[in-house]
Amino acid sequence: MTKPRVLISDQMDPKAEQIFRERGCDVDVITGKTPEELGEIIGQYDGLAIRSTTKLTKELIAKATNLKVVGRAGIGVDNIDIPAASVKGIVVMNTPFGNSITTAEHAIALMFALARQLPEADASTQAGKWEKNRFMGVEVTGKTLGLIGAGNIGSIVASRALGLRMKVVAFDPFLTPERAVEMGVEKADLDTLLAKADFITLHTPLTDQTRNILSAENLAKTKPGVRIINCARGGLIDEVALKAGLDSGHIAGAALDVFVKEPAKESPLFGTPNFISTPHLGASTDEAQVNVAIQVAEQLSDYLISGGVTNALNMPSLSAEEAPKLKPYMALAERLGSLVGQLAHDNLTKISIEVEGAAAQLNIKPITGAVLAGLMRRYSDTVNMVNAPFLAKERGLDVREVRHDREGVYHTLVRVTVATSQGERSVAGTLFGNTQPRLVEIFGIGIEADLDGHMLYIVNEDAPGFIGRIGTLLGQNGINIGTFHLGRRDAGGEAVLLLSLDSPMPQDLMKEACALPGVKTVRALEF
Repeated sequence: MTKPRVLISDQMDPKAEQIFRERGCDVDVITGKTPEELGEIIGQYDGLAIRSTTKLTKELIAKATNLKVVGRAGIGVDNIDIPAASVKGIVVMNTPFGNSITTAEHAIALMFALARQLPEADASTQAGKWEKNRFMGVEVTGKTLGLIGAGNIGSIVASRALGLRMKVVAFDPFLTPERAVEMGVEKADLDTLLAKADFITLHTPLTDQTRNILSAENLAKTKPGVRIINCARGGLIDEVALKAGLDSGHIAGAALDVFVKEPAKESPLFGTPNFISTPHLGASTDEAQVNVAIQVAEQLSDYLISGGVTNALNMPSLSAEEAPKLKPYMALAERLGSLVGQLAHDNLTKISIEVEGAAAQLNIKPITGAVLAGLMRRYSDTVNMVNAPFLAKERGLDVREVRHDREGVYHTLVRVTVATSQGERSVAGTLFGNTQPRLVEIFGIGIEADLDGHMLYIVNEDAPGFIGRIGTLLGQNGINIGTFHLGRRDAGGEAVLLLSLDSPMPQDLMKEACALPGVKTVRALEF
């Protein structure tokens, strides 16, 4: 078996390379390349491990012909074109927990530096001055910290602030009331936070919704004398408006670790009184650098070796422990999706994925992704679990997931139903021995069959002699039947025949099969 090839294109702790090799990957460490130089070699690799220097653009992704997964050693992924990677079927992962404590501690450090004017006091003292009365700070105890973003890093900052006897008000659209109580913070809308906070710290990704979240308009809503800290992403604050607020005295101080343009060699904020800056040091501790390198190597190798998906931004997570258990279900789901996609040819508007029995106890997201991958293969020959949901969304397909607690005839069952202009069409399958995918129902007719290789699907009138006629036709034309599966609604009614063939069904022979007495539908299938 060929080992997966991984490229580390940014400086990273040597433990990353060591882990890749120990896990069974071939790895090259090639750093400092221009985008053009990287484009010449990236097509050789299955995995890519980066930090913030490498920019994985749409143009570079187009040249990554074998790339299956990219891992960012760190939390920010604005240097990766995630939509382009998703369309190409490339899994994008980050390591959101490796530098969480480090970044949170940097935010707290900057808060203290603002509160006590430490950088300016240090510079003044080392210049031989003793300006004790000039640097009158404020206590943080009893003050209100406004937290914009209450995810992993934000929650750590909140816990540290509460330990300092501060009050914490949090704005985060995804923060539930229950989670707010658990964190010990007050959940609030943005305007309320701006009006209440003595200190504001940002811990949210840079998106279209969060860009300039502290705009000139919102900065004007803040409490006079507010102090603002940003260790998250440049672009969350309008830097020109921030300088105006500092100059006017409405904002008592600001500390930025991140800037709109980095490296920040110049900024309108530089030289402004009560402004502190650091060169994106949020994740810069020895511990954090080691942690993110280890995590990105473990996550990428898990995916390439066993199919485990951790901290992916464009597909459901699937632990290395879950992957072996789910793989048979994903194989079943993909074949069911492929079957319904090959048989339901008109415009599909809805698809429902239902699980019951043992399947209902599992993570349904990978099963859904596999169904969509099978279904969307009729539109693209490069589809996989990553880009299938995007293809489905592009086509306006309404995807629904249903989990049933009921016990059915089978110990485990996956059902796929699509809405067509002729009504709903449903197929269902199970696992034999918990490992072997098996079709058990097609369009309401019970039929047990393996879905594999070349197959022929026939709907016919249930009448004597038909099986002999189709067998004779195939035999006379040198088509050997591997397996034969038959199902029907009622005696003398509509019957379904599924044949596995040793070779593809020629088109002219398809026409002859369609012309046989009693035949309603003939379709060649491929799995």
